[in-house]
Amino acid sequence: MRPLTPADPSAVGGHRLLGRLGSGGMGTVYLGRSPAGALLAVKVIRADHAADPAFRARFRREAEAAARLSGRWVVPVVAADPEAREPWLATPFVPGPSLSEAVAGYGPLPAGSVRTLGVRLAEALEQVHAAGLVHRDVKPGNILLAPDGPRLIDFGIARAVGATTLTAAGSVVGTAGYLPPEQAGRDGAAPGPAGDVFSLGCVLVYAAAGHGPFGGGHPAAVVFRTVHDPPDLAGVPAELLEPLAACLAKDPAGRPSPAELRMRLGSGRADGPDRPGSDGSDAGGPDADGPAAGGSDAGEGADWLPAPLPRLIAERSTRALELPVPEPTRVDGPGADGAAGAADGGAGPNRGFLTRRRLLAAGGALVAAGPPLAWLASRDPGGRGAPPAASGGSARTFTVGLQADLTGPGKAVGQAYERGVRLAVEAHNARVGVPFRLAVRAADDGGDPGRAAQAAGQLIADASVVALVGPTAEAAVPPVADACLAADLALLLVSLHSGQAGTNPWRTLCDTRADADGIGLPVLHYLSRVRPVTRTGVVEDGAAGGGSGSGEWQLTRVLRQTPPSQGSAGVHRIPQGSSGFAAAVSSLVKADAQAAVFVGSSPERAGRFARALADAGFPGPRLATGEVMEPAFLEAAGPAAEGWLFGAYFADPAEVPAAAGFVSAHRAAYGGPPARWAAEAYDAVGLVAAALAALEGEGRDRAGLSRRIFRTAYEGLAKPLAFDATTHRLSGLRTAHLHQVRSGAFRYLGVYQDVTAAP
Repeated sequence: MRPLTPADPSAVGGHRLLGRLGSGGMGTVYLGRSPAGALLAVKVIRADHAADPAFRARFRREAEAAARLSGRWVVPVVAADPEAREPWLATPFVPGPSLSEAVAGYGPLPAGSVRTLGVRLAEALEQVHAAGLVHRDVKPGNILLAPDGPRLIDFGIARAVGATTLTAAGSVVGTAGYLPPEQAGRDGAAPGPAGDVFSLGCVLVYAAAGHGPFGGGHPAAVVFRTVHDPPDLAGVPAELLEPLAACLAKDPAGRPSPAELRMRLGSGRADGPDRPGSDGSDAGGPDADGPAAGGSDAGEGADWLPAPLPRLIAERSTRALELPVPEPTRVDGPGADGAAGAADGGAGPNRGFLTRRRLLAAGGALVAAGPPLAWLASRDPGGRGAPPAASGGSARTFTVGLQADLTGPGKAVGQAYERGVRLAVEAHNARVGVPFRLAVRAADDGGDPGRAAQAAGQLIADASVVALVGPTAEAAVPPVADACLAADLALLLVSLHSGQAGTNPWRTLCDTRADADGIGLPVLHYLSRVRPVTRTGVVEDGAAGGGSGSGEWQLTRVLRQTPPSQGSAGVHRIPQGSSGFAAAVSSLVKADAQAAVFVGSSPERAGRFARALADAGFPGPRLATGEVMEPAFLEAAGPAAEGWLFGAYFADPAEVPAAAGFVSAHRAAYGGPPARWAAEAYDAVGLVAAALAALEGEGRDRAGLSRRIFRTAYEGLAKPLAFDATTHRLSGLRTAHLHQVRSGAFRYLGVYQDVTAAP
């Protein structure tokens, strides 16, 4: 829990606020105390979401439905005001850890504890469904552990379109690994009770085995396995296999109802032995906004959790009860919003929602605002000059740093970055009524990794720089990431990826490109949904260097682990030093492969392989990655290039209707269409601007932005940008694209999911 900021209210609806539990794109969750002294989690929704009439109507409807919940294992809404300028609701607070924290810190639960967990959560779902609600996001982070049993929290009250872990327009609603397969498609079935049962089955596997039933990795790969693969139940005790497997049936009609699941799991009393564990750490954040309530019969379920979890819960309960009550914030006379000044009441539009920010408005300019910062740009291509100053000089200016190879061997990508960044800044500044302005400062490292840290240092030394886009050279990422981490500065990678599959050691590094696993998704989609094959031939070109850690080599691993159409994937390797492809092509043909996938980094060698494949008369689909999607491929392949498909991380904005304005501006400014990665760099700046906007009242500075950016969703031109709250990895399904050679040129087909028929 964090202290209240000057922009926070001291009370909401008569509930005195004690601190912040978490903050995200939807709003802020506070720890509060009711007039009767009960601890509450108070969720306050941001006004921009509340401005949507459809959202407000749904919020009102679901708050009313949730208020009718009276089940012991669900969290009821005890107070709410859907009509407030910033709608809010309050639920009982429980200081226990989430299931995700408990399993991550202390390991899987004993079988008896899992039975208790399953029985009581099934009962909770019965209550939710009886109230006409569907939870839609049953996952370990939404389950808190109390001394007498679990509590299910966050059942869709503050969930707007796209405001989920898989945040994107046209995306699915839910969390990868816990999402039912019928909801995985863009046009999937509407969320229903059977979907909640599937998610609960995934939760119970996680609790019993310490891992989800469909593995980890890129969210889209996890969703693909959820739809096509059987669940991985390794580590689940034998006594739990049957009921959990039933929950995970692909067909919703084959799953038990919550009542049936309770019967299959038995009484739910925990009889598993306690086991030792290590000390835990404080919970908190957006998922710590849940339940507490409900007393229990003496002794019932008191020992359902293994040690040391009961002690951890007791310690947190003690800390919460000892919190002091902040002094009320009061203003004499009308407030800044025209409301009465009483902290706990009044008939103004905020209805008892008085912020400390209004003290500043009532007391005058307590802190003088400095002059707007200068337009900072070390390079000004084409003599286009700086944008006009902010109207009246009232808007603060934040600088986006750009580090790239602008004059060296990689200048084509660097210049695409720069043009995208500058056009994004100009587009932002051209909007009417923006609360702040943006500027650009570029640093050229010449493609020399040795100059990377020096160039980054120049940008970091400028106090107005709040985020850095770049670099463009892979070897430059570690030194630049280290420097940005030390400065608490957000670093946004565009065409590169940090390569971190697990927890990122650079907490300020934001990967806006999907990881190496993501490049397999277009291939899997095309060979499973568009032109289904059951025998895929993978040709690894070892002669061009690279290795198992290279991004393109990850494609082999993805295809072997999850073969298209649940078939098989054979690997045919070209040894290092080999100059020909005849042996690999012959091996592929003898294996009766129905599709060929080239894995390598050399465009010229990929073109020669395409020619050899054509000479052998291979009739099936032929695919590669964007790594080899260069003119050298077309030159080496000649007519054999026709029809080849490429999975890539970049789009062609000229073929994206939503990017028409960007393409037009690029043509006007630079005399031609945008190059690869220009749109993605444009989107990176859009994400920065969206995160800065969301920091209203919280302090727009480097530290705030480096954290807020991972809790911000932005609908970009090339792809939606949103991140997993825990791992900070790019989430969503629409993160890769398909291209094809047509009439001797590369043509953009679209986001891979949108390609539904063979071109």
